[in-house]
Amino acid sequence: MRVAFVGKGGSGKSAIAGTFARSLAKRGEPVLTIDSDPMPGLAFSLGLDRDDTPLPEDIVVARQEGEDGPRWRLRSDLTPLDVIEKYALTGPDGVRFFQFGKLRGHSSTIMKSQFAFMQIIAKLPEDLPWSVVGDLPGGTRQPFAGWGDYADMFIAIIEPMAKSMLAGRRLANLAARPDGPKSIVAIANKVREEGDRALVQERTGLRVIGAVPFDTAFADAERQARAPIDAVPDSPAVLAVESLVDQLIEERQL
Repeated sequence: MRVAFVGKGGSGKSAIAGTFARSLAKRGEPVLTIDSDPMPGLAFSLGLDRDDTPLPEDIVVARQEGEDGPRWRLRSDLTPLDVIEKYALTGPDGVRFFQFGKLRGHSSTIMKSQFAFMQIIAKLPEDLPWSVVGDLPGGTRQPFAGWGDYADMFIAIIEPMAKSMLAGRRLANLAARPDGPKSIVAIANKVREEGDRALVQERTGLRVIGAVPFDTAFADAERQARAPIDAVPDSPAVLAVESLVDQLIEERQL
């Protein structure tokens, strides 16, 4: 399974991605998470005790005079799998965590890490020993800018609110282009009323594969920088995400 979560900032994308990854691992799947969001989020939702693990600068080399290609490139003696095996953290339930690096100041401070990260995720082999769960930066252009090329499915996290649904509609329009991603579906998040799921599908044009209810316990866990699946494992939102994982596993086996 290779999925990447996308959505408007503040939609709950990282919280659901982290809970999804942990749920998948609890069902016996080896899981690699890829965090390309420069703002903190996924690490805490997974249950890790730190949020910033940038790639070291010495894994990249500068473009030489007369060479083509990017300004910085991964060292020729390293493969993407080498870097992941060496630098990805291992978190609860054995989930591997591979990160772009967090933006603490000017973007130049993570430039080398960014070049390495993009080259690594662009060259992930098809026969990886893990299912892949990605957390993309907030916004609608990320599935179309190379950040999620490893994914077979993009899952948009859409709240039943006007701005979030407009973002979902934009995603649906972009996905219809010839160069669009393979598949974009949606999860209706923070659902309060019975018709919210249908409303999200109608307003966005995306197929809604699941709904996560508005859940104060889930939100409180996130505010405390705790993984919801550990802090409130029986909360309605966690159970909804677990149900979606079971659904997608079953569909994959059909």
